Amino acid sequence: MGNDGVPETMAEVMAVAAVDLTDASNWWNDIDDSPVWQDRIFYTLAVLYGIVATVALVQLARIQLRVPEYGWTTQKVFHFLNFLVNSVRCVVFIFFRNVQRLKPEIVQHILLDVPSLAFFTTYALLVLFWAEIYYQARAVSTDGLKPSFYTINFVVYIVQITLWLILWWKPIDGLLILSKMFFAGVSLFAAIGFLLYGGRLFLMLQRFPVESKGRRKKLQEVGYVTTICFLCFLVRCIMMCFNAFNKDANLDVLDHPILNFIYYLLVEIVPSSLVLFILRKLPPKRGITQYHPIR
Repeated sequence: MGNDGVPETMAEVMAVAAVDLTDASNWWNDIDDSPVWQDRIFYTLAVLYGIVATVALVQLARIQLRVPEYGWTTQKVFHFLNFLVNSVRCVVFIFFRNVQRLKPEIVQHILLDVPSLAFFTTYALLVLFWAEIYYQARAVSTDGLKPSFYTINFVVYIVQITLWLILWWKPIDGLLILSKMFFAGVSLFAAIGFLLYGGRLFLMLQRFPVESKGRRKKLQEVGYVTTICFLCFLVRCIMMCFNAFNKDANLDVLDHPILNFIYYLLVEIVPSSLVLFILRKLPPKRGITQYHPIR
């Protein structure tokens, strides 16, 4: 074939595509290596977390003003933990450069991992609440649910604290990988919990009569929150696996700001914002109807 043949044309197309890919890669690397862009991205994350924390605090205050006589209900604890998690994330990203300089290095991992543990506990409350509704509707005892919730959280925190202490005593790459894989396993466990109990509750609500008061709205609420939280924890699990074994996917370093932005946006900021919006309805005033902790 001559110089004007198809292979030459294909070669030109492939060359252009290769240049485009190189330019895209350079664009990503240029931002990752730029201190200015690093600060912009981490400060943006701090602002977004601050907004979510403020929304959770406002919602907590509104609920307290509506039903002050009920004390710390599941709904109030859920919003308080959301406020706490997002506030800590906000502070960490404001001082991210200082966090990266802390010694020993395990302190950096603790500051990044503690909010993740609290995030797990926060959304495990929803799984607990839905499990209680599901079993109560089926006339099954729920006495063991709260002890199981506390036990699971206790075990998760004890295992993670033990890994931190060992890493503090003797930093080993294998243990750091194990710690990240443990987080991945916890996230997968949470995703299965949402799929199991959110899915069961959704199917149960579908069987209610169409004219049931609030059926459609509650059905949509459970369906949306189940889908959001399941995907959130599934993505967290997958990303933590990459984080554990691929240095290019490391989320604990300063020079991966784009990856950090995408990760925290997908697994915490967007899910928290959507769930807070979906669960924004205030509980009814006392004496109007029976009060449920989360509506």
